[in-house]
Formats: sequence, structure tokens, C-alpha cells
Amino acid sequence: MLGFNQVKRVFRMMDMTTNSSGSDNNNSQSEKKSGEEKEHSKKEVQIRMQPTPNPQALKFVLNQPVKLTGKATYNAKEETYGNILAFSLMETPQVTQVHMFENFITVTFDDEQDPYEKVDDVVNMIKTRYPAHDPSFTVEGDKKEARKELSPELQKIEEILDRTIRPGLQADGGDVEVVRLDGRFIEIRYEGACGTCPSATMGTLQAIESILQHEYNPDVTVILADDLEAPY
Repeated sequence: MLGFNQVKRVFRMMDMTTNSSGSDNNNSQSEKKSGEEKEHSKKEVQIRMQPTPNPQALKFVLNQPVKLTGKATYNAKEETYGNILAFSLMETPQVTQVHMFENFITVTFDDEQDPYEKVDDVVNMIKTRYPAHDPSFTVEGDKKEARKELSPELQKIEEILDRTIRPGLQADGGDVEVVRLDGRFIEIRYEGACGTCPSATMGTLQAIESILQHEYNPDVTVILADDLEAPY
């Protein structure tokens, strides 16, 4: 058995060995610590809830990326294949839509549910599912390459919306999708908080039409994709 003085000598030798390794060991330890901190920060996701103009939708802002490119909107569990976070949120009672973009998730509830009563459920669901979430996931049609396949007319419309309308909608937890262009009619669909928002179906629709008439074609009419009375 080592005596007290022998133990002290062993520790001094260990200290000398550690110091002699120089900056290489320090760098290695620093890199290891950095990696551990990154992993830890992903597990310790922080969430801030924000109200939206839609009384039935809430926006949950994360300190981590939710979707690195494009956006994703789910209206049913069957659409969430491969996305455990979206699937789990869609399984939450009274949730009718989940919208993912950059670092936030917009959750929309049916008219019978007070959204604020579900805040804790949604926050806990995101925290427990996020460690298994891959923000680089893709969905059909969300890549920028898809835009190159569009006609010049649709590319122009998308560019106008990107510059004028979308930033405001996205700040409120929503977005707008151009479904198709048929003659002078532009068919759109709201996403996220805009989906069932009264102001989106009235004021925002008129604003979109006004901007496109000014910057694209004065004769266009903008209609909602789900509008059965579209004047075709």
C-alpha cells in the first residue's frame, strides 16, 4: 500500500504529465466540452409562447431550429410520416393544424378549445420530442429547386409575395401558399395561424390582391383555394 508521501508524489507526477501535454490536451478538452454543451443545449430546449392574430392559434418560438429550409404544414396525423414531433402534436386533443418554419411551431386548435388551456401540454410535448427531432427534414415541394420548375408568371408572383406579404404573415406564425394560376385568377391557401384567422380571409386577402394588381397584373383576382364559389 502506498504511503501518504508516495501518493503525493504520484499526484505530482500526474500533474507534470498533464502540464507537459500542452495546448493539444487543452484543445481536445475544449472541443469535447463544446460538443457536450451543444448536445446539452439541444436537450435543454427553451420555448416562448406568443399569441397570434388568430384566436385559435398559438406560436411557440424555440431557441433551436425547427426546420432548416422551407416550411411544413400538417392538417392530419397521416401527413406527418417520419416527423415524430409533428405527429405527437397532431395527436394532442383538439389540435387541427401544426405549422413548422425556421425556429417556431404554430399550433391551431378547433373552435371548442381554449388554446391557452393547452399551452403546458404543447410545451411539454415539444420538450420531450425535440431531442429526437431532425430540423433538416424535408417535405415534398419545400426546396428552393422546386421554384425553378414554376412558370415565369408564378415565379414572379412568388417573388412579390416573398418581398411584401410573407414576412408579416410569418412573423404572426403563418404563411401563404400559391396553389395555382388560372388565367387572371390566383388561387392561394393560408397556412399556420392564417389558416382560420378571420382577418386573413378578409383584410389580408384584399391586401394580397391589391399588391399583386399593382406589381403583377391589374386584372388579377385572388381567391382562396377552398372557396367553392370561385368565379371560374
